[in-house]
Formats: sequence, structure tokens, C-alpha cells
Amino acid sequence: MFGLRGHQRTIALMAGGIVVNLLSAGAHAVPLPDTKPPLSAEDYREALKKQPEFPGAAKYHFGHKKTPAKTKPLSFGSYARGCVAGAVSIPKDGENWQVMRLSRNRNWGHPVLIDFLKRLAADAPDLGWNGLLVGDLSQPRGGPMLTGHASHQIGLDADIWLRQMPNTRFSAKQRESESAISMLNGNLSKPGADRRVNPKRWTDAHAKLIRRAAQDDGVARIFVNPTIKKALCEFETGDRDWLRKVRPWWGHHYHFHVRMACPEGGAQCKNQAVPPAGDGCGKELTYWLSDAPWVPKKPKPGEKPKPRKPKPPLAVADLPNSCATVLRTE
Repeated sequence: MFGLRGHQRTIALMAGGIVVNLLSAGAHAVPLPDTKPPLSAEDYREALKKQPEFPGAAKYHFGHKKTPAKTKPLSFGSYARGCVAGAVSIPKDGENWQVMRLSRNRNWGHPVLIDFLKRLAADAPDLGWNGLLVGDLSQPRGGPMLTGHASHQIGLDADIWLRQMPNTRFSAKQRESESAISMLNGNLSKPGADRRVNPKRWTDAHAKLIRRAAQDDGVARIFVNPTIKKALCEFETGDRDWLRKVRPWWGHHYHFHVRMACPEGGAQCKNQAVPPAGDGCGKELTYWLSDAPWVPKKPKPGEKPKPRKPKPPLAVADLPNSCATVLRTE
């Protein structure tokens, strides 16, 4: 049943005794590029209101689950096409961390991710970093999100703000309104732009925190803005092995994105391919810092730009078969 494909598919999914028809066509994702500060709680609630007209999208079903599937912790599928069972939440406050945007209910993950965050938070003060401001992890059962990330689906991804935790505790209101801080020094999309970090904002403590995260054995990759990758390449004067894990990617100048490797024993969890050999500070980074990725090409005379056709959202049938079970498990 769950192997069916096509623009319109009907899946018998028992959720609270109701058979739900899952239709994959016609839904459009609500854009939330991470080049901007996260949505406010009010904007997020507005985004939720727009979802019922697209009942076939997997993000609708996973996005409205408030609690995890109470089973053994397991990640199913890949980082951008999967789900998680037995997820646990990171407490909103720890000695060296605070969780932001609590209204989204995205502070859930596989236990290996939560354990990593606690380890990193404990190490932070020794690195000159007061504590972590933790952004989005995953939804209680993972899966596609109603807004924002394409990944963060299997409980093994976490966003950590590039802003230190303050000495005081944020109020509930502040956790929804306070913003992360961009490390950019200019507009990347302008020809010949200054593609370096802002020297008034970027510090060695930023670099030390990311290095410590990358040196953790359980971490598979860390995504940062190319400008930050450049700063890290210039920062390290000793062992450069950890730089291999740090990959340049769009956005990611307000936060860095940590991706854990699949836990041992998770046969249905799919790791991403290992990063290319080397520290990644050569030709690849030179390309990212050139105009080519950022400055739109001018169309040839008489050539009309082709509009992008939006991809249909993932349906439950597009996810591993076990994800339908994760949805209906109490």
C-alpha cells in the first residue's frame, strides 16, 4: 500500500479512527529561508491556518502532532525524507543553554542529538562562550515541517544560534521575539561583494564553539555560510581535520546547523555521503566566495527567464513505510 506513487494517491492511514486520504498534488510550501530571522510566533500561527487546504501533504500530518511516538528511539529515512520515533525533548533551560521559539514545538530529537547539545553546552564556557541559544531541532515525530526546513526530519539536525546566551533568562515573549545575529559583512548578491564575516561581530569564540562541535565523534556535518567557512579556514593554525566536516551552504549566517550521523543499530536511517577529502578551504570555497553562486546571470538578448515550477510537497507515501506507523502510534 505504501509503495504507491503518483500525483494523487490514497493511503489508508488510521489516525484516531479516521481514514485519511493523502493527496500529494497542489500544495505549496510556505517559504522560510534561513537568510532571514525565524518567524515570529504570530506569523507561525498564521502559517498553520493555511495548511488545512492541503490535507495530502505529509507536513500537515507531522506538523500537527504534539507528542512523540512512545517507542524505542529510531530514525527512519534520510535527513530530508524521513521521520523519528521515540524522540525526546531538550529542556527549555539548562545551566548553559536556552531553547528559543518554543511555540513551534521543534525542540525534539533522537537522544544522541540531545546528548550532543548538552555536551556542547557544558563545554561552551571554557571556549569563551557563555552558553547556547538552541533553535530548531525536529518536530515530535520528525517528518516534513509546515514551514521552513527541508531537512530536520529524522531528529538528528539542530540549529545553534551565532549569539551567546545572556546572563539572564529570556522570558517566554523574548524567546519568540529576540533574533539571532547575522555574521555577514555585506550583501552577498552584489557583484564583487565583500564576502567576509563582519569583524565587529565574529570572534574567536564563535570559531572555537564550531570547532568543538565538529570535533565531536557523533557529528557528521556542520553547515555554515561560506563567509564563516572562510573565517574558520583562516582561524585554524593546527590540526585541520575537523574543517572537513564544516560545509559551506546557503544562508546559515545567523546560526550553524549541526547534523549527527545515524546512531548505531538504526538500520533504516540513511547517512549522508561523507564529505570530500581535505579541509574544504581550496577551490570549492573559492567558488562559493565568487560572484557565480550569488549574482543572477543576465538573460541573453531576447531570452525569457523560465519560471521555476514549485515541487509538490512530500506525501506520507514518499517517506519510508515506517513513518505511517510512526504517525499512528500513540
